[in-house]
Amino acid sequence: MNTAPRLAQVDALRGIAALAVVLFHYTTRYEQLFGHTQPLRVAVPFGHLGVNLFFMISGFVIFMTLERTARPMDFVVSRFSRLYPAYWGALLLSFALTHLLGLPGMTVGWEVLLANLTMVQGFFGVPHVDNVYWTLEVELLFYCWALASFRLGGGVGLRNFLFACLALRLVYAVALLAWGVDLPWIGQRWLLLPYIAWFALGVAVYRLSRTGGSADRALVAAALLAIGLADGWALAALAAVFLVVLQGAARGRWTWLEHPLLLWLGTISYTLYLLHENIGWALLHRLEGWGVPTPLAIALAMAVSAGLAHGLTRLVELPAMRWIRDRYRARSPRPGAAPAQG
Repeated sequence: MNTAPRLAQVDALRGIAALAVVLFHYTTRYEQLFGHTQPLRVAVPFGHLGVNLFFMISGFVIFMTLERTARPMDFVVSRFSRLYPAYWGALLLSFALTHLLGLPGMTVGWEVLLANLTMVQGFFGVPHVDNVYWTLEVELLFYCWALASFRLGGGVGLRNFLFACLALRLVYAVALLAWGVDLPWIGQRWLLLPYIAWFALGVAVYRLSRTGGSADRALVAAALLAIGLADGWALAALAAVFLVVLQGAARGRWTWLEHPLLLWLGTISYTLYLLHENIGWALLHRLEGWGVPTPLAIALAMAVSAGLAHGLTRLVELPAMRWIRDRYRARSPRPGAAPAQG
């Protein structure tokens, strides 16, 4: 089967995940932090779980990318070109617009902006210009572990790394549940233990959609067990649903995901995620302060965020990604494919 519709469906899922996070932040989270001027008739209190689906899709895409790159630098260029240009654009927009519109307690100074250019500011205790950036540090750290384990042992090496992290996650969970012992947080952070099961599920889905076997099914079972024991069986059940949905998309089964609106959401999902929170909150704060009804204010904030995301995708993300990859390919001729898309 052609990979194009499958990747389009996976991208559309990423767009749905981004939309869920946006709705959560504009309804439930805004209400918690600032309070809407009118009671919410509809809220999306579980929309933050779209981030978990993001992590699953990242596991899927990263294994695919590693499998298609011949050298470590191919992977580095692929991920850098995918993440950083759009991130820098969103960073500057968020900084400028939140200062322009005003957002109580959420604006930062120039020194924080400069530190945020690295994308790893959280590891050094520097605040984020926008708090959604915390997930980018998680992604970057997973990329590092994935590249290192894949280079050492290929797909088996990455899978073994994931098994080891899941085992450690279970040790942490059992120690807390059985003996009330909270093991060192530093290990959890650097090995991504709170999130590793979601990445593992994505890797397993990619493997099972191609040539995966019993070891990959065991990886699924271990990941679901880790989520169930550490985070609750309700979340494990949701992970199983996400697994089925992602696996269907990976095999091109969900043609409904190829609706133009969902495909567009998939295209702008990364920039929408980067731009929506503080800019949207600042708009909500202004609009509701002017007496705009809450539902209309939310709709306008969503429209502005989506418009900015579309512009950033078309004018910065995609051109910069192509430019970086083309320059790298021109300077590093070799047999094989260019840095993988995604």
